Amino acid sequence: MSLANHEGDLTVNAEQLQFLAVGEGAESRRIAFRQRAPAAPGAPGLVWMGGFKSDMLSTKASALDAFCAGESRAFLRFDYSGHGESGGDFLDGTIGRWLEESLAVFRAQTEGPQIVVGSSMGGYLALLLARALHAAGEGPRLAGLALIAPAVDFTEALIWAHATPEMRAAIERDGFWQVPSAYAPQPYVFTRKLIEDGRRHLLFGGVIRSHAPARILQGMQDRDVPYAHALKLIEHMPSDPVTLTLIRDGDHRLSRPQDLDLLFAAIQSLDAAG
Repeated sequence: MSLANHEGDLTVNAEQLQFLAVGEGAESRRIAFRQRAPAAPGAPGLVWMGGFKSDMLSTKASALDAFCAGESRAFLRFDYSGHGESGGDFLDGTIGRWLEESLAVFRAQTEGPQIVVGSSMGGYLALLLARALHAAGEGPRLAGLALIAPAVDFTEALIWAHATPEMRAAIERDGFWQVPSAYAPQPYVFTRKLIEDGRRHLLFGGVIRSHAPARILQGMQDRDVPYAHALKLIEHMPSDPVTLTLIRDGDHRLSRPQDLDLLFAAIQSLDAAG
């Protein structure tokens, strides 16, 4: 389904901003979310999981909201702590912390089977969420995964493994390192807490399970998550029905109309697979 068919819906029936409290005491933070209820029972709902330093008002999240409006489908999107409209300090963020928030929002705000759409870090967190749901006996809640340039194990495989001696020394000495961002005027900040916590959530090194059909979209011009990373991921996923679509001229964001069409088609193929 083409984005052009939905552009007029982007601001129609906009979901009300809501908050969910996650964590106890000093660890409590207000997680912002927006939710579109289905007009009628039908296809699985969609849950959006954004990337590192992204938010739920991004191009892809807004396009998915319009897509769901056109199909009368439920849609849930949220911001991790330290992102977008959520509370909390970004510098306190870790993979485990953001996974805890993702699970809390998923469990509190959805009913029935869901397709989780994860972009970059959100694709990594989606696989961790799938593992956690399966371990808790909640596997049937997951109808499928649509992953966009999934940055699996990015703290170790894409940051630490390629860090210069100066970067590693700064993280050890100062507790953080700043890197210029191609997507925002402010630099990205990678903390020692983020790197160390990431090592407790690594997926590579063993079989990776999605526990549901999965569709992966990957740009071959992606400088942040090289397409070799996606090839490595599917090599580690021999037990689930997974397909990988390589987009020769695609970048990391994959937010052009033709990229979004591929995403909508991937979601619809997951509907058929269910």
